[in-house]
Amino acid sequence: MPNEIIQVPERRTDVSLLTDQDIYLFNEGNHYRIYDKLGAHPYRVNGEIGTSFSVWAPNARQVSVMGSFNRWNPDSHPLRARASSGIWEGFLPGLNKGALYKFHIVSHNQGYVGDKADPFGVFHENPPRTASVVWDLAYEWNDREWMVQRPEGSSLQAPISIYEVHLGSWMRIPEEHNRSLNYRELAPRLAEYVKRMQFTHVELLPVMEHPFYGSWGYQTTGYFAPTSRYGTPQDFMFLVDYLHQNGIGVILDWVPSHFPSDAHGLAYFDGTHLFEHADVRKGFHPDWKTYIFNYGRNEVRSFLLSSAMFWLDKYHADGLRVDAVASMLYLDYSRKHGEWIPNKYGGRENLEAIDFLRQFNLAVYKEHPGIQTYAEESTAWPMVSRPTYIGGLGFGMKWDMGWMHDTLLYFSHDPIHRRYHHNTLTFRMLYGFTENFVLPLSHDEVVHGKGSLLNKMPGDEWQRFANLQPGKKLLFMGDEFGQGREWGHDRSLDWHLLGSPLNRGVQSWVEQLNRLYRNEPGLHQFDTDPAGFEWVDCNDTAASVISLLRKGDSPKDTILIVCNFTPVPRQSYRVGVPSSGFWRELLNSDAAEYGGSGLGNLGGRTAEPGPVHGRPYQLNLTLPPLSTLFLKAE
Repeated sequence: MPNEIIQVPERRTDVSLLTDQDIYLFNEGNHYRIYDKLGAHPYRVNGEIGTSFSVWAPNARQVSVMGSFNRWNPDSHPLRARASSGIWEGFLPGLNKGALYKFHIVSHNQGYVGDKADPFGVFHENPPRTASVVWDLAYEWNDREWMVQRPEGSSLQAPISIYEVHLGSWMRIPEEHNRSLNYRELAPRLAEYVKRMQFTHVELLPVMEHPFYGSWGYQTTGYFAPTSRYGTPQDFMFLVDYLHQNGIGVILDWVPSHFPSDAHGLAYFDGTHLFEHADVRKGFHPDWKTYIFNYGRNEVRSFLLSSAMFWLDKYHADGLRVDAVASMLYLDYSRKHGEWIPNKYGGRENLEAIDFLRQFNLAVYKEHPGIQTYAEESTAWPMVSRPTYIGGLGFGMKWDMGWMHDTLLYFSHDPIHRRYHHNTLTFRMLYGFTENFVLPLSHDEVVHGKGSLLNKMPGDEWQRFANLQPGKKLLFMGDEFGQGREWGHDRSLDWHLLGSPLNRGVQSWVEQLNRLYRNEPGLHQFDTDPAGFEWVDCNDTAASVISLLRKGDSPKDTILIVCNFTPVPRQSYRVGVPSSGFWRELLNSDAAEYGGSGLGNLGGRTAEPGPVHGRPYQLNLTLPPLSTLFLKAE
């Protein structure tokens, strides 16, 4: 990172990027691209190269910019206040890309003095260093074909299968002191793997700059900067571009719910609680010991909305997954009686956060109709993924945390006891179409002592692997090949396990499952529509077997799925089907190539006349142990 001393002339006060309209919209809470004006912007004025600096600090008595160019002298380059907007600005001729800087803020509030990283900085020093870096975002994109067809691939009718990735630990180089791959090294490796595994999208744990690596990015300080741990902004653009050129969408985890208390960050920015609420009952999060944004403050909304738009505009992100939405919606989230303040109606709903989320979704879908937004919302808040004009929050999709919890709970039971917990598995379909759901088996399920997905399964090694049948729509890295130990952010995935036939079998199963999901309209066309789902039999508790139909536009797209959740093979198991003819076995998780016993139906079965399960025809099937079968009429 450049850190040389550069001699810079005095600032000029006759140059400004900000127009009166910018300031009006920013102060009103409706500026969605204020990142173009605030922060540090190298540009040329009348042939003179320099950098414009501006920062919002309305309670400051004095603001200056200091850095590698003035020996970090806070008195060398003061900024001027722009009327009553709360914005301070200045233009430094001769200063260009690569210079390190911070804003030195002297507050009206009891002489508070702080040195702050740029809230709108697009590049920061590699942590633990905390200065911002003057940088540009020039890059020549090569993903035009992807961007044109993106709306089709991101629609609710498309087969979206997401591979969740933490970039720093997906793959490391042990020969180089366990070094993480950088963005450009990741690009070909990740693209090849995701493409081979037939995932349609990657979802990246927050890449936004964060000082504490162990937060995995969820304690963000740089809301406009990819972390410099793995390279420059252009390097991250290259990664996204490369994935797009290989037909892979990129979803970014975004955290507008809270921010850390690091001295160089947003906390107590100008000597007052500027970005956060002053009252700890609204402004401090008891779970994460972090600050909560003041969503009722106009400029804070402009800041956050511009951050969301920034990643879609500048980095061609195909979606944003909004973290911890439940903590935003409820004023009493993780708080006891007396530790929270009711809203003006006496309720526990955070009206300002609700308005902000609706404004966010309206804005990003208007500007980028081909993307999706995803809510991590863990309660039964109604209409999270329904349009704002009918009272919804406006998200495209919502994580189904109930499905995740119930499914993992069911599979944790020994198969001999599963008959007593059958409702845990089937309950989900009572609410399955109330939202546009993503079915997540995410990083949260393999950390903090929870162990790996594999080790949640009961029984011997073969049974644990047979139980592990992950599917769409979201799977955390390592789960796709049955990693045995809990994920650690400071080490690579256990790729050596692919030397084991059982691990290779799980990997092959996920690949084939993704391929089938993408190729069969019946498995994705009506994912969010009850017309696409029909139980055949959900009541066989004694055998711990369920059977269902997935349907598409045409009856020819209908897929029969039968699951046996015990290690007991079931011969001559009769299942009702809607049509006659030969039903071909498309996939069988017990096949030898997946590490199974090889028991099956010899390629399929012919439906026989005779009513079963209220249908005119029936299949006489062999159900392998701990297996899932997919069949389709020819």
